[in-house]
Amino acid sequence: SAEADFVLEPGDIRLVGTGLVLEMPEHLECQVRPRSGMAVKHGVTLPNTPGTIDPDYRGEVKVPLINLGREPVAIARGERIAQMVFARFATPTVDEVVEVGETARGDGGFGSTGRG
Repeated sequence: SAEADFVLEPGDIRLVGTGLVLEMPEHLECQVRPRSGMAVKHGVTLPNTPGTIDPDYRGEVKVPLINLGREPVAIARGERIAQMVFARFATPTVDEVVEVGETARGDGGFGSTGRG
């Protein structure tokens, strides 16, 4: 966090400034993800994970934190509150159709392949 020390109360959501500004090529996005240690030890995570930063965004990177735990959590300036992953992406052309082709799976989802 680039902000002054603060306490995140149980149930609170706070948008935390990082002090970072990115300039990315147009084929990259930045995904902001929670740190597993903060989630497991303190119940602090991101409510919108992964958060996406588009390549044309030029403002400060801010991270929404939520305290899902039962105790207040102190966050110190400079503490690592999230992690970023950079990924290539494509922007395909989407066409509206009346019918789609058949596959072996069909429209089965959410466990329909027999795993899990």
